[in-house]
Order: sequence, then structure tokens, then C-alpha cells
Amino acid sequence: MNDLLTLAVDCGGSGIKAAVLDAAGTAHAQPVRVPTPYPLAPELLVDVIAKIAADLPDAQRVSVGMPGMIRSGVVVHTPHYITRSGPRSRVDAALTAAWANFDMQAAVAERLGMPALVLNDAEVHGAGVIAASGLELVLTLGTGLGSAHFHGGRLAPHLEWSRAPIRRNLTYDAYIGEPERRRLGDGLWSRRVVNVVEGLRPVFHWDRLYLGGGNSRNITPSALARLGDDVVVVPNSAGLVGGARAWDLPNLPSS
Repeated sequence: MNDLLTLAVDCGGSGIKAAVLDAAGTAHAQPVRVPTPYPLAPELLVDVIAKIAADLPDAQRVSVGMPGMIRSGVVVHTPHYITRSGPRSRVDAALTAAWANFDMQAAVAERLGMPALVLNDAEVHGAGVIAASGLELVLTLGTGLGSAHFHGGRLAPHLEWSRAPIRRNLTYDAYIGEPERRRLGDGLWSRRVVNVVEGLRPVFHWDRLYLGGGNSRNITPSALARLGDDVVVVPNSAGLVGGARAWDLPNLPSS
């Protein structure tokens, strides 16, 4: 199985990235990135993935990480793709209905003609960085806040607690997402990152916390110094590397 090549696709709110990697996580061509199109029906996302795959080397399996609650490859809820023109725009009722209970894993496997694995994007990100020792929490900082946690390398059931309120009428997504970073600037936004980490510490009692996603690089040095030795910033490339490594997780959800 070590010679298998994996098409890893990282679907975000603003962009869709993909690469073909071997079991060690080494890319066999330059990664491809395209803007996330809106409005985005499920079939259109499958089309985008297929078009990206056509421009990359052949692979034997495909992994897709996407935002939201994904169970056994089926979309329970996705926050961005149900909107008319992208994150924080108006929700479209028809898209909400189209995405609900859409079997993304089966659709991708059928379209590409290869085994497929579809997980929450933070779960895929975590697969690329965890040490498989103790309780490990992964937070991805991007359009919103993604999360995943693992115990002994085993993926725990996904929790969309980023949708929960951190303050009255303010969710974690809204508190720490990209629009607030732009509004506040990196300094004040980084203080919010520290507040989130310190607020979650007594909830999870993690052995290691990984901060990833495109905005993890924007955390200021002074904020990083406050986070402690049990918090590690990891590169956003983990979202693709994890696509190859996720297949080796010991308790993958069944399709």
C-alpha cells in the first residue's frame, strides 16, 4: 500500500487546493489552487475536483477535506457552501436542501472512479500533524474556526463547537474568523486566539494543541509566547499532507 498515490483536496471557503502525494506526504507535482466558486451546489464541487484531478498526475485514491459536519462521508451541515456568494453572505434555502445528507464520498468516488475518503477539513489537517500520542486537539484558523481531536491517534467524533457562542450572539467562528482578523489587525486578533486557547484548555486538557490553517502564520510572536509549550503552530500544507495520511487512521468512518 505504500506505493499508492493520493489525490488530496483541501476545500476551503475561499479556495480549493489539491496535490498528488505519496505515502510519505511528498508531492508529485506542484499543488493546484482555484478560487471556490459561488453559488456552490454539491455537483459543482464534484465537477471542480474532477477538473483539478485532470491536471494532476494519476492517483489511486482521493481524499477530500471540507468544512462542516461530515459523517461517514455524508454532509450533515456545511457552513459556507450553502450561501449565495461565499462566507457570511445570505444563506440560500435551495443550497441548504441540496447539501443536507449529500453523500459527498460516494459522489467523488463515482466521478473519479477510485476509492474516496471525505472528512471535515480540520480532521484531515490533523491527520497530517498528530503524533498519535495522548489527547491531541487541532484548531484551524481560516475563514472560520475548524477543529478536530484525536486520542492515541484515533479520530474522535466531530464536534462543530465553533458554531457555539463564545459571547452572547457571537460564535467562535465569528469571533476568530478571517473577517475579524482583517478588521482588528493581527495584534488584537492574536489576543483573541489566546483567549480561545485559554478558554478551551480546561475543557480538553490536551497533551498537545496544534494551530494550523492559513491564518496561524499571522499569530504575533508575543501571543505565541503566551500560549505555552503544549501549543504548536503547524503549516497550512498539513491540509494536503493529511489527505495521504488520513487513510492510515485506525478508525476511519465507514462509507
